[in-house]
Amino acid sequence: MDNKNYAARKKAASILLIVVLVILLVAFLFPFLLVLLNVFKTKADITASPLAFIGKHGFTLANFPKAMEKMDFWRSFGNSAFITSVSTVIIVTLSSMTGFLIARNPDWKANKILFAAMIASMVIPFQVLMIPLVSIYGGYLGILNNRMTLIFMHTGFSVSMATFMFTGAVKSNIPKELEEAADIDGCSRWMTFWRIVFPLLKPTVATVVIIDAMALWNDYLLPSLVLGRKELYTIPIATRAFYGTYNTDMGLIMAALLLAMLPILILYLFLQRFIVEGVVAGAVKG
Repeated sequence: MDNKNYAARKKAASILLIVVLVILLVAFLFPFLLVLLNVFKTKADITASPLAFIGKHGFTLANFPKAMEKMDFWRSFGNSAFITSVSTVIIVTLSSMTGFLIARNPDWKANKILFAAMIASMVIPFQVLMIPLVSIYGGYLGILNNRMTLIFMHTGFSVSMATFMFTGAVKSNIPKELEEAADIDGCSRWMTFWRIVFPLLKPTVATVVIIDAMALWNDYLLPSLVLGRKELYTIPIATRAFYGTYNTDMGLIMAALLLAMLPILILYLFLQRFIVEGVVAGAVKG
């Protein structure tokens, strides 16, 4: 009898857990579903029935060309793609090499200080540094309104977390015997890292790429402080063109949001399998 009661309670708990997870899933997906529901409607239909599948005026694609023209989509897309891709490549390159150096030389005092400083920098809010950064780079150095300045800042803010992840990956997943074998075969330290170690870090690289690419692509605050000229706008800044004081066309905003999220969503779908591989590899590691 006790076994039956235990089984019944366990089943009820499982059902309750599933219900809670489904509710959370719907809550997280609701904004995205709302965009999909309204992006193909006219402004009047969105205002009248935002939750309807099809408005009274039917299905329309007119929002997309209007949104692309108003936000100068291709220029903004090019800026976002350039800044995000270059920043991500630099972050992965520098942090992977730094993580390898720290993991393989833990007794070096310089490595201990560097790693501690990186960990400490991760807890400093960006808002604390926001005004000093703009004052120094704009007032003293005069190098704002430059995409390379934004790339430099993105790298500085992101490399600590990436280094932390690569350091742990090298320590736990890369056997030293592989490096010793490469050294016996005549490989230099540089060749050993790029030919032996780095290919084995593919799951961590994919994780860092997804985390940083999503953060940089969607970043609004830092680009809005650094990039003041319209021709340098990234996609998040370009969406400001749709928000007016007296008039806001929600159809164009929905189209712009969908255009902005699609590239990074495609990147995530492409790289997520590498993250799964990394989790499974770490779980079965003896």
